[in-house]
Amino acid sequence: MTAFGHLGTDLAVIPGFAAHDAQSLDVATVETRRTPLLARLLEAHGASPDVAPADLRAVSGREDLAQSLVLRLLTPRGALAALGHPDYGSRLGELIGERKTSALRARCRAFVLECVVQEPRVENTATELSFDPDQEQVDSFVLFLGVRPVAGGDPVTLGLELGL
Repeated sequence: MTAFGHLGTDLAVIPGFAAHDAQSLDVATVETRRTPLLARLLEAHGASPDVAPADLRAVSGREDLAQSLVLRLLTPRGALAALGHPDYGSRLGELIGERKTSALRARCRAFVLECVVQEPRVENTATELSFDPDQEQVDSFVLFLGVRPVAGGDPVTLGLELGL
């Protein structure tokens, strides 16, 4: 087991997700063999006959940690209360519809840091939290978040564009 083996394993649920700091963490799809029955079923449900479906796959270690952080950031706080996790998620949804200002950017920073503290597999302080205004649209923030796993090793860094 690697030093990151106990960071967890889950299903990959973010298509096209790639960790910012290492190509080895890139999510990849796995082509499946299309049987005649599968082809008929997919076409009956509107799937293009030219596109092969991708199998489910697992993510683990650093990749799982990065995916978990993205999911935590994109889930509205309280959305999982009925499942016994009332504090899971972030308050980033509160920023939607607000005018983009430096004060709003500061609230975004606070909400992201609030989320980092919730994740038990990372240290409570982000190693990086920076914005890239040159990449942003009038209705989005682009940020880079780095966290250090409590298991040690290099920080996990991810980039996100958050729509307002």
